[in-house]
Amino acid sequence: MFLRCTNRQKDGKAHRYWSVVENRRVSNGKVVQRQVLYLGEINDSQRESWRKTVEVFEDGRSSSRTMALFPDDRLVEINDEDVVRIRLTDVELRRPRQWGACWLACWLYKPLGLDTFWSERLPPSRKGTHWDLIVQALCCYRLIDPGSEWRFHRHWYDSCALPDLLGAGFELEEIHKLYKCLDHLLEHKRALFDHLTQRWKDIFNATFDVLLYDLTSTYLFIIWWELPKDA
Repeated sequence: MFLRCTNRQKDGKAHRYWSVVENRRVSNGKVVQRQVLYLGEINDSQRESWRKTVEVFEDGRSSSRTMALFPDDRLVEINDEDVVRIRLTDVELRRPRQWGACWLACWLYKPLGLDTFWSERLPPSRKGTHWDLIVQALCCYRLIDPGSEWRFHRHWYDSCALPDLLGAGFELEEIHKLYKCLDHLLEHKRALFDHLTQRWKDIFNATFDVLLYDLTSTYLFIIWWELPKDA
């Protein structure tokens, strides 16, 4: 992966737009570029719109100070002591991961009370397996990018930010634990239904006589109507 700059003249001014791209070889042997991340314009005339700040903690200082990021080939009109110059040609993108959707999924998990519900019913095993975190990881997976446990183990978990958000790494993606996890949930099925029903009432102030929902990872519930033979 590398940075690609696109120059454009507009109203007599030069504009530079940056993207992170990667080379891909196609079937005819040619190499094409795929845009991985669009960084936008880096231009002095629009400095205020793209200026980024970073909290820099210096040795011997108990407090932080704000510094601005600028390309190293541009002149700036502020004190050099408050500027961090970035060599854009040397910037690399390593191990990009899905973050926003994972953060949102974990955030939604808490208002539903599922973190507390499962931590009380699925304590860590004697070997240190955190079944409650495996359940949460699988729930996030089903919400964001549904697939098999094998795909979760081989690809998905390592390509997202859940290891950082949950504070757990490979121990949550071991394939035999993923398959066993659903077995641990069966004995709590009725309690889970009651819990979700109550949370639905509390969050939406809802009233109902019958609530139907589907948890296909645990069981498959199908409703059908039998038509009269003379229909």
